[in-house]
Amino acid sequence: MEKKLIQEPNNILKIVLFGPESTGKTTLSRDLARHYNTVWVPEYARTYLQEKWDNEHKVCEKEDIIPIAIGQMNLENKLAKKANKVLICDTDLLETKVYSQEFYDGFVDKRLDEVARKNKYDLYFLTYIDTPWIADDLRDRPQQRLEMFTAFEKALKEHDRPYILLKGTKTQRLQKAVKAIDRLLSGFNFANLLT
Repeated sequence: MEKKLIQEPNNILKIVLFGPESTGKTTLSRDLARHYNTVWVPEYARTYLQEKWDNEHKVCEKEDIIPIAIGQMNLENKLAKKANKVLICDTDLLETKVYSQEFYDGFVDKRLDEVARKNKYDLYFLTYIDTPWIADDLRDRPQQRLEMFTAFEKALKEHDRPYILLKGTKTQRLQKAVKAIDRLLSGFNFANLLT
């Protein structure tokens, strides 16, 4: 396995915001990091692909997937060292894998598949599509939101990842997420619910 894709070990809780584009993941990541006085890991793909769009007027291609995955893990590993008990991740490599499968007719680089299976997180928040669609240079599937949501939920189930579905307003989502993270901080293990 490529070393640059490996998740470095640490003793912090790792939380992932997971789901289709334009479902409030970044907003919630920022709000949770603020609430827990910690850092959050932004989605590297947005920076990478915005730069590609601005410079070449091109969208994501298969060849971009591994550089995006490497950039994401580099950010996560770097920010995990600065986290205060909890690291909030706006995405993870399982999400990158889902996008690869959905956008490239089932294609997933075997290196990405391997690390997406091995990387460990304490809890996922699956964000529902009940938020307004906000268009930008990179978002491109407003008519397929339910299809993408289904693909994300299926991936969590297939990979036995503990997750909580977040619906409703920004405030409702934040309250539900904080309640779950507080339970983790007090010693509860959502992964036990899977067995």
